[in-house]
Amino acid sequence: MQEKTMKDLQEEVDTYIGQFKEGYFSPLAMLARLTEELGELAREINHRYGEKPKKATEAEKAIEEEMGDMLFVLICLANSLNIDLETAHNQIMNKFNTRDKDRWTRIEEQGDK
Repeated sequence: MQEKTMKDLQEEVDTYIGQFKEGYFSPLAMLARLTEELGELAREINHRYGEKPKKATEAEKAIEEEMGDMLFVLICLANSLNIDLETAHNQIMNKFNTRDKDRWTRIEEQGDK
């Protein structure tokens, strides 16, 4: 499978949504949907790594699938607000690499010991 850039992902989602008359939902509706998807992801992680095992009647869902759902809705929200997620990512990484550069304990490299 060919690797996709964030721009590719945003364009793919936009093409998919663009085929429907309804278009994107309102930002508030998408935020609610994103929250719903986050809850589903949290539930799966809690079942797999937490103290709450699934009931025998509950279907197994992949954490990967839940993250995919969240990514799709996040891209929809960004597209509807004309936000370039690659630019948003670059801005946040710049913030982490400047403001928070000394916040965490770095792993020593082999030659630094």
